Amino acid sequence: MEKPSVEKWVRQRGGVAHTSHLRMAGFTAHAVHSAVESGRLRRVRRSWLVTVDCDSRRVRAASVGGRVTCASAADLMGFWHVETDAVHIALPHSASRFDATGIQVHRGRGPVPVHPRAADEPVLNVLFHVARCLPTPDALAVWESAVRRDAVELDELERVDWRSSAAARIASLVGSRSDSGPETVFVERMRAIGVAVRQQVWVDGHPLDALIGDRLGVQIDGYSHHSAARDRRRDLRADARLVLRGYTILRFDYHQVMHDHTYIEHTVRTAMAQGLHQIRSRR
Repeated sequence: MEKPSVEKWVRQRGGVAHTSHLRMAGFTAHAVHSAVESGRLRRVRRSWLVTVDCDSRRVRAASVGGRVTCASAADLMGFWHVETDAVHIALPHSASRFDATGIQVHRGRGPVPVHPRAADEPVLNVLFHVARCLPTPDALAVWESAVRRDAVELDELERVDWRSSAAARIASLVGSRSDSGPETVFVERMRAIGVAVRQQVWVDGHPLDALIGDRLGVQIDGYSHHSAARDRRRDLRADARLVLRGYTILRFDYHQVMHDHTYIEHTVRTAMAQGLHQIRSRR
């Protein structure tokens, strides 16, 4: 089998590599130098190389000798996206004399040992930093997204020695019942105000994202929901059938759940104050 070029080898590993790993892979100093001179690779730190099309977050991490982690790594891995202004980078406690502009430094040691010259952060370490850094609803959304994508198993999370109360708490809360990040955020916010929620309850042949009490159903529309009018009509018909069966249905969209939790909490509490979560006797 033909050996890949230096550039291809680095690209296959996410576009970042330490020169020591290139030497271990059998590439000569001349081959590496030629790749840099020709512009096929770029040196961002004395011993760190990146491809010309490498993700900017990975380039920034390599420029300070660290690894992308927390919300930034979760986004790269395709997990639930959390808005952040900085690139989250894992660095050892010994790291010093670097430009910290635009980065959020993570010094904690995750549960998985990592070589200081490694370019990638293990999934469990990413989740460790997420739990310690982000608000609980966002952290839960990321963790459950990782479970849904089969990046990690639930029983694996339960058995890890997290060495962090924040990570241990998220591990105890995380489940695989949520179908989306907003659903996870909604459930956690309800828990925070003492409202018990059951998830993915099937009624009339369709799943409710959440059921409060016996009769208060909640449906949560994702960011790109209702791109087609037929989808909207389908959901309205399902809501109407449930109303005719004695349920009250509250439908919230992505923006409301993620950015207007005061409205969400007020609406749910008001509905419960009116007894809409309870089975009402016929008169």
